[in-house]
Amino acid sequence: METVKKTKTEQDKKDECFQRKVAKRMGKAISDFELIEDGDRIMVGVSGGKDSLALLELLALRRKFNKQNFEVVAVHINVLELPYEVDREFLKGFCEKLDVPLIYRDINVDFDRPSKKPACFRCSWHRRTTLFKMTDEFKCNKLALGHHMDDAIETLLMNMMYQGAVCSMPAKLSMFQGNIILIRPLILLKDAEMREYSRIRKFVLEKELCPHEDVTKRKETTKMIERIAGDDSRIRTNMFRSMSNVQSEYLPIIPEKKLN
Repeated sequence: METVKKTKTEQDKKDECFQRKVAKRMGKAISDFELIEDGDRIMVGVSGGKDSLALLELLALRRKFNKQNFEVVAVHINVLELPYEVDREFLKGFCEKLDVPLIYRDINVDFDRPSKKPACFRCSWHRRTTLFKMTDEFKCNKLALGHHMDDAIETLLMNMMYQGAVCSMPAKLSMFQGNIILIRPLILLKDAEMREYSRIRKFVLEKELCPHEDVTKRKETTKMIERIAGDDSRIRTNMFRSMSNVQSEYLPIIPEKKLN
């Protein structure tokens, strides 16, 4: 029986071109910030959302077609008190196709315990702490997270507004005396690009979303940036670039003794 070869449509070609563009952009971040070295064993935090799925797939494919020799391990942290749920069957099959081991870990956050910190902050802190511990448990020297350019911009503004500090998400961060290197390979990509990549790849996302996700300071900041940027793509890029172009001589630096 003859196999009928499917003819690629113009849309198929555009989609393939876009996927190559995303992979190339991630490769630029890896090169520019020196995120991956030979012999690395990289743990990827997989929430089940579009960004972490894209990161996992792109790293797994880079491992196959790039000269660098490194390993990838996927980890999903499940918070037992939340109704948030990933599609485990999809995630299992997804990782098997990529030839990446998948590890699940259940944790408790104890949201009923009195705290001044919002639920999202506490949940994120516990999940991140668990990932740090698991890097040692599974002999990984790097932890990769799916934060992109918009995440970095939002964090910059949030820290300025609520912490009075100019800081954000670095592409590479040495932690715990250099025992763990936190990397963000998607840092040069925008949220809109990740959404398009997810559409093309037909990712099956979360079965049930977190009930707190629409009532956070980050969500408010996202909407504020959308209002400011509008359709002008330069604004997000310029906000991101500004973090590498800090002209301190033109800032009203307050003497430390006057800050208290």
